[in-house]
Amino acid sequence: MNGAASTSFDTWLSARTDGEIGAGLDWLEAHRRNALDQVREQGVPGTKQEAWRYTSLKRLIEQGFARVEDEVTALQLIDIEELLIPELDSHRVVMVNGRYTPSLSALGDLPRGVRVTGLRALLASDPDALRERLNGVAGESQPLFAALNTAGLDDGLVVLLDRGAILERPIELIHLSVGMDEPRVAQPRHLVSLADGAQATLIERYVSLGESLYCTNSVLELSLGRDAVLKHDRIQIESPNAFHITGLYLNQDANSRYVGVNIGLGGAWARTDLVTRFSGQHAECDLQGLYLAGDRQLIDYHIDVDHAVPACSSRETFKGILYGKGRAVFDGRVVVAKDAQKTDAAMSNKNLMLSENAEVDTKPQLEINADDVKCSHGTTVGQIEPEKLFYLRSRGISAPLARRMLCLGFAEEIIDALHSDALREAVSEEVGRRLETAPLT
Repeated sequence: MNGAASTSFDTWLSARTDGEIGAGLDWLEAHRRNALDQVREQGVPGTKQEAWRYTSLKRLIEQGFARVEDEVTALQLIDIEELLIPELDSHRVVMVNGRYTPSLSALGDLPRGVRVTGLRALLASDPDALRERLNGVAGESQPLFAALNTAGLDDGLVVLLDRGAILERPIELIHLSVGMDEPRVAQPRHLVSLADGAQATLIERYVSLGESLYCTNSVLELSLGRDAVLKHDRIQIESPNAFHITGLYLNQDANSRYVGVNIGLGGAWARTDLVTRFSGQHAECDLQGLYLAGDRQLIDYHIDVDHAVPACSSRETFKGILYGKGRAVFDGRVVVAKDAQKTDAAMSNKNLMLSENAEVDTKPQLEINADDVKCSHGTTVGQIEPEKLFYLRSRGISAPLARRMLCLGFAEEIIDALHSDALREAVSEEVGRRLETAPLT
């Protein structure tokens, strides 16, 4: 490989000891070659590039991550029981260091018309099922980390729902990272496709055992047919030394509905790109998010919503709580095409600063090229209101507890949007636990 990007990331793409996934498939090899070309052409983004204006890659590159080579086979269910949510009734899929691990998964009975399997397994048994889907939503022209994922993809989850299929219980995808002798990067690639009228709920949880240093660079392609409905919760609670990159690409056909809730709580450095495109009229997209960033943590959300057709609606509601020397970035962009009349779009980002040393860069943007639309955006950065704090303290509540109660009240709107009582309870407890020990200076 040549160029600055390939020099910095060549260990992410080094050859596996047991061969490349899908070797011999011409169409997959073409995707890989194209992705490698893009990595070479793009180079390492610097802070002069708008998409990376507030986030430096220096800290990530310095770690010298190498590609995950060996499959983790020694884990048993008892080893991860503390990471499971007992009351969560789901079809569970566990991936360890980017590899689908059937021994820890519990898919159970799936209804007719629903297919859930690993990417590696499907490429071996029925590659034609993936020929049009891989890169079908993300597209051939990809930003650096998506291109790295395409060039180095190793395994992932594939969920395919036939026309009209309805999945009553959620699919729970647990990304489990286990420490190894040296810093490793996993690059899972997930494909979720709902045909016309299909309905499903997907829960993604990023968790880790211990406080190991690792990186996850995942790409998720979501495709919703006409009238399809997908509820999607993403929870990131990882090692304080974790590096996390996600590219989520969503395409919605007419009358489809997507409701996504993103909770970002853990890791040293996290970047999430949410890219949505409407391809049919009267589709709805609702994105909500909550992030907590404390000492040495960076959490970076980039949202790109493309209203390419008329009469679609989008909502982006994100809240952040920052403490210690935590940093966050919110960069949201909504583009309304010239012919996308009757577009209804609203973007909001609110941040609560608990210390003077915390920092947030927030930039919601609207680019409107049609004239008959209803669009708005807004952002706030503030502190806990002294009057509310005084009110609680005057009733005998200690200052730390009063602050935690007010922060939980601020976060409640997003936590309540999660699609499971068990998940809401687990996330609320985790947020409360972090706020309990959060430094306020």
